[in-house]
Amino acid sequence: MTDLVAPQLVVNSRMIYFGWVPADPEAVAKLIPDGLAPIENRQIFMNQYVVDQPEQTSGFGAYSLTYIGPDLDFFAPDGVTPARWWTHYFNSSPVVRAYASERGVPATPGSTTIEVRGRTLVATTESDGVPVIRTTARVGPKSSTTSRGQLRYVTQVDGSFVAGNYPFIAEPVDDFEVVSLEFLDPNHSVYALRPADPLQVTWGFYTPRSSFVYPGGESAL
Repeated sequence: MTDLVAPQLVVNSRMIYFGWVPADPEAVAKLIPDGLAPIENRQIFMNQYVVDQPEQTSGFGAYSLTYIGPDLDFFAPDGVTPARWWTHYFNSSPVVRAYASERGVPATPGSTTIEVRGRTLVATTESDGVPVIRTTARVGPKSSTTSRGQLRYVTQVDGSFVAGNYPFIAEPVDDFEVVSLEFLDPNHSVYALRPADPLQVTWGFYTPRSSFVYPGGESAL
């Protein structure tokens, strides 16, 4: 057990978060356990983010994370946003990995970098030091709106499904477009979630300031 207790607060992380239609919908469906169902189009979500300073968290410290998986056929508290199932969770911090693992998250060692030069953003995810995912996007310099709400992620603990609500506040930039999404290692299990060709992005944003509680209310399904 870790010394940290839920919930934990993270503020002002740099984050690119979006979804897409996968190349192999049946492979995606096989990654979801019995008792849960994928959304009809089998779309995938991925969040690549960086927490630069320990002072941005209530106890985690600085870290980077990419998590990814399929959307599910039920919803967050808003009744619109799909609930989500993590298949991969590449985290740079042993503290966060331990905290997440206790709650059924498939946390493994990994790191994420986000570099913005002009209007070009490149986010790279590594698993055990090997690059496995690279996102290239065009982003604008300004945020004129605020997004807020709650997401819902489902995990499995001791054979039972647990739904966690994760409140967030974010300031997405006004201009955002995913240019390319590359899955770099065909031998890695995350390759099953690669996008269709041509790339079909279903939603997404980049924000230099995303804050959230981790996790919020948890309940058995």
